[in-house]
Amino acid sequence: MTSNDDYVLEVIEEKGIVTAGQIELARESSAENGGSVIDALVRDEIVSQGDILGALAEQFGMDVVTLVGETIPPDVISALPVDLARRYKVVPINKHDNTLVVALGDPLDMESLDNLRHILKCDVQGVVAPPDEIKGALERYYAVEASMEAMLEEISDTNVDMAVRSSVDQSDDSSIAETDAPIIRLVSLIILEAHRNRASDIHLEPMERRFRVRYRIDGVLHEVDSPPKRLQSAILSRVKLMAGMKLAEKRTPQDGRIEVNIRGRQLDLRVSTVPGSHGESIVMRILDKQSLALGLPELGFLSDDQRVFEQLIQAPDGIILVTGPTGSGKTTTLYACLNYINRPDRKIITVEDPVEYQLSGVNQVNVREDIGLTFAAALRSILRQAPNIVMIGEIRDFETANIATEASLTGHLVFSTLHTNDAPSAITRLLDIGIKPFLVASSVRAAMAQRLVRCHCKKCAEERAPTQIETNILSASHEGGSDMKIMAGRGCNECALTGYKGRKGIFEIFHISEDIQRMIFEKLPASELRIRARESGMRTLREDGMRKVISGMTSLDEILRVTMGDID
Repeated sequence: MTSNDDYVLEVIEEKGIVTAGQIELARESSAENGGSVIDALVRDEIVSQGDILGALAEQFGMDVVTLVGETIPPDVISALPVDLARRYKVVPINKHDNTLVVALGDPLDMESLDNLRHILKCDVQGVVAPPDEIKGALERYYAVEASMEAMLEEISDTNVDMAVRSSVDQSDDSSIAETDAPIIRLVSLIILEAHRNRASDIHLEPMERRFRVRYRIDGVLHEVDSPPKRLQSAILSRVKLMAGMKLAEKRTPQDGRIEVNIRGRQLDLRVSTVPGSHGESIVMRILDKQSLALGLPELGFLSDDQRVFEQLIQAPDGIILVTGPTGSGKTTTLYACLNYINRPDRKIITVEDPVEYQLSGVNQVNVREDIGLTFAAALRSILRQAPNIVMIGEIRDFETANIATEASLTGHLVFSTLHTNDAPSAITRLLDIGIKPFLVASSVRAAMAQRLVRCHCKKCAEERAPTQIETNILSASHEGGSDMKIMAGRGCNECALTGYKGRKGIFEIFHISEDIQRMIFEKLPASELRIRARESGMRTLREDGMRKVISGMTSLDEILRVTMGDID
């Protein structure tokens, strides 16, 4: 573990961590099984690497830190070039004035600190972190830059295929990079890295002095090493070319689409541009058709909520609404519902803007407002097709809401989404749009609010006792007990030291009972609907989240983060 085993043994013996007898037994074990004496001590569980690191750090007056769950600012990472970070196996964690604080795994490695002081021309202070955390942080913060050249060589037409829209005029912009092979490969690399890191979208953001690239992974944005500012125009032009956009138009927003095949995996990228002060900002949303979870259990339902929801979506008619902010998984939930009730004896038609995933056995209509095919226009036409079930991507206006309501009252089961913060507010939203209270009360069967929370990494999650504060919060929700255990992700290379991997939903199911129907007819506010629903057994988003903390799915911090505005 360190460069001077004898010195390490002397230190840990002086501090009483091991005895002379244990060291002698370890010497015999190392002679028989190979490895150093320290390796034998750790292997035989006489001492842990953490104990050794702590003793050495104390000996040298250094602090011990953990890198798990910590986010290092980009300006701190950029203060130490990738070649130096990897050569000396250190990670910068703080920067102030002319001082750079770096974490290293070997407290005896003073030579590296001296070399860094000489090279960087600043004061370099060291703190100690476990070597595996150092390795994981190097992979997390320096992976893209370190592997840039190797991955550019790796990309070829056989494993990454970008479909360029043939309708675009490729001659209308002088900065187009179609014939510039390095730029083409660089854009391919950005998309490939995003897919490898399970990103849901890619953000290309021109700043005043740099060109920032960020990936949204499990709902959280992570900045990665970015290309030079001088390549900004060429990269943006290449992306716009692939998405079929007008290259010369930089003053108005545009939307496009890129079809990508990565090693036989078909991805669909929805591209959006917005003019900014320092250039066009581009966001590419990644839709991976093979990763769509179409089962209700995969969404994150616990067994009792799943039974309730399954009964609701098998109703013969009425409206089922799924609510939540953008990016909360509403469309995925609707697809899972359709997949669950999709049978040969049922005709299902969807109206979407745009169609995100192809569902077998379902008729899907793509909204095109440029030719007058709006949600309302499409709905009027498809109701003549005699469907049993209709899915509307989103209710945005009175006309769409009115047709959906009429359809539900004439024997159709209608699924749709609304942008509201909780489930009872969906009723208020329909009333605000202009739907009559008696129609809302008669047509809406249920509304379900949802959020996505990060799940513990299955590889490194460990059971632990909650802290006193966690116990108080969980007990207040009537979900915890005095002897409860919760899970916590330790952080590993599999989850980039975050302790989380993947996301699932937390839910608030608002069933429209007869009492609620009467309250809607009387135009009572959403706050009173919420109180009555809770008296009838409705769990709030936060309460459902607390159950999932107890079940080991996620952490209390994650639940508090996504339900900050939830009033219990």
